[in-house]
Amino acid sequence: MADVNRGNRPLSPHLRIYRPQLTSITSILTRITGNALLISSLLVVWWFLAAATSPEYFAVANGVLTSWFGDLVMTLSLWGLWYHTLAGVRHLIWDQGIGLDIETAYKMGYAVIGGSFVLTLLTIILI
Repeated sequence: MADVNRGNRPLSPHLRIYRPQLTSITSILTRITGNALLISSLLVVWWFLAAATSPEYFAVANGVLTSWFGDLVMTLSLWGLWYHTLAGVRHLIWDQGIGLDIETAYKMGYAVIGGSFVLTLLTIILI
């Protein structure tokens, strides 16, 4: 039998009704950082290829990557690498069936966010 109320029902939760949760935000951020790391790794590959091509071309690539913009991109990439790594560890823990309750999931989410910033700062300071 056909659903006569099909036109009156929402197809999905509307953005004004649905409140994003920490777990959904961190999941989306994990996907974004994974894709951003691909782009930044292409920049590093470009730098290596430029080094293998000629001194002039390497000077151009090195100038871009050592400029303020390159420093910003590489610092954000470093944060993305730490965030993506810690989020992956959190998912490995979840795959074991540990920490699936809401309270622990939120604690782990905050730990991933905070830990990524701390590890990024430590890496910048120590290297």
